[in-house]
Amino acid sequence: MDADRPLTGAPLEPLPLGALPPLPPLGLAVVGHVEWVSFVGVDHLPLAGEIQRASHSQDLAAGGGAVIAVQLAKLTGQRIPFFTALGRDRIGELAAEQLQGLGLDLQVAWREGPSRRAVTFIDSSGERTITVIGERLSPTAADPLAWASLSACDGVFVTAADAAALAWSRRARLLVATPRLGLKLIQQSGLQLDALIGSAADPGEIYRPGDLDPAPTLYVGTEAERGGFCWPGGRFSGVPMPGPAVDCYGAGDSFAAGVTAGLAAGWSRQQALSLGCHCGAACIGGRGPYANQLELAGI
Repeated sequence: MDADRPLTGAPLEPLPLGALPPLPPLGLAVVGHVEWVSFVGVDHLPLAGEIQRASHSQDLAAGGGAVIAVQLAKLTGQRIPFFTALGRDRIGELAAEQLQGLGLDLQVAWREGPSRRAVTFIDSSGERTITVIGERLSPTAADPLAWASLSACDGVFVTAADAAALAWSRRARLLVATPRLGLKLIQQSGLQLDALIGSAADPGEIYRPGDLDPAPTLYVGTEAERGGFCWPGGRFSGVPMPGPAVDCYGAGDSFAAGVTAGLAAGWSRQQALSLGCHCGAACIGGRGPYANQLELAGI
């Protein structure tokens, strides 16, 4: 992809999924957070004082770290090491059980406090509205986890960590993170990211040139079905939806996982963005983040 392509120029069109090369064997890992999410289907976001009947509901271990790790497992057909923190409660135990069943090799730092929960309303258009309950639990370098194993990884994605755990992650060949990790934490670490991927529309994920020094080698800002843009680079389009939008939760994280896998494989920026777009579009077609994620290899 042309690094000097202006943001005002014609957007880059993603490649068809069939035009992408097969992913080579990759050693990938995720360092991040989990939330126990109650998904509730409604006709529209409830108004003040309104009573609605849910069309469907389910409880899942989710959150950005979990969704990215599961998508990577589905793309590679490998059990993905996932470094996380969970409360030592029934929700934490259920989350660990679910995530292991979804193809993750868990490295859990158990906390005495409660696991974080969330309630997510999914309206008739597939849009999600999230309320989190409790503090985000992050793994730290002080936790007795297999941090040294990250140095053998082709790529690591980080959604929650302390600066020392981020330094362990930097030993991987490729380090990718979300702005939700905290721009202040990234800046204080003094580390350069190979890629920073986040929603350009989410206030909690906004990044602007100059926010980090050193700047990430690549920044990707997503704009839902419109695609997004990257620095250096320019705008890119989304891919056509394979069906109606059912649930947008996890689409951005699935996109980030696809881009990370492509970059770790040594693909061109266009190829990596294309895989990310296909992952995000596929995720929207199912209820919850996992039901319809793109799967390139059986686990």
